[in-house]
Amino acid sequence: MSPPKVLALVLAGGSGTRLHPLTAEHAKPALHFAAGYRIVDFVLSNLVNSGIDSIYVLAQYKPRSLIEHIRTAWAPRQDRAGFIKVVLPETDGETGLFKGTSDAVYQNLQLIRQQRPDLVAIFAADHVYRMDVRQMARFHQQIDAEISIAAVPVPIREGARFGIVAAARDGRVEEIQEKPMRPAPMPGDPSRAYASMGNYLFNPRVLAALLEQASQRGDTDFGRHILPRLPNRRRVFAYDFASNEIPGLQPYEERGYWRDVGTLDAYRAAQRDVLDPLPRFNLENSEWPVRGGGCADCSHCTDLHRTPK
Repeated sequence: MSPPKVLALVLAGGSGTRLHPLTAEHAKPALHFAAGYRIVDFVLSNLVNSGIDSIYVLAQYKPRSLIEHIRTAWAPRQDRAGFIKVVLPETDGETGLFKGTSDAVYQNLQLIRQQRPDLVAIFAADHVYRMDVRQMARFHQQIDAEISIAAVPVPIREGARFGIVAAARDGRVEEIQEKPMRPAPMPGDPSRAYASMGNYLFNPRVLAALLEQASQRGDTDFGRHILPRLPNRRRVFAYDFASNEIPGLQPYEERGYWRDVGTLDAYRAAQRDVLDPLPRFNLENSEWPVRGGGCADCSHCTDLHRTPK
């Protein structure tokens, strides 16, 4: 089975209200995160390390610093065959601002049609993790999925914080639960639940059809509107992030490390995880590097490195 041609759309338009005041002047993906990196560098590094070099970053809220970072840190790294481009809503057109995650992709369907990919990766821009997207794409192809949802195992007592993916033993998604009080357990493990990582793979024609239907209904969000409708209607599968193998990990690191840094407490905790002497997430992995930043001395960087006490 030959590797598919994957086009990535990175969702980077959120306002990050729970990270205020850090996001008063900057989009959440553009916030500094330890050693000169920005939060967006993690998803972009995962895509580029996975050989995915056709990437659109869909931005909206206070995009200036994000655009500048992509231009200076990422654009020079691209060869002539690939690109990383920031896309903003056409505010002077008929559609206006992006109204949600799915609406942002719907307004840019022409970009997908122009590229003619085999798969479309729609990934969040505000998480800290390492992931080989090729392994998820292989899973998607092998089970003949139409949509795959990356799912990370979390303690079931914490499931109410996340969108939960209820799946059968073969990975087939049976239900999407939005921050449920009683999360569905993982198959075979009642102590844990599958939390959606906000990372999806779609077959292009299926994606276009779903977005057209969603637009007619006035639906605007993948997690709240589109995905909960799909179980038992489409071939939707959960990809177990814990099965993703990354080279170069050290024995002291946390396997399957993934953090949603959407609050000040989570943002601080994740920075401690990478800056400890024996970090849970080691930034210095030459076999799967975090690209786009890095500096030995962050004293010159902006106050975005620091969070209010």
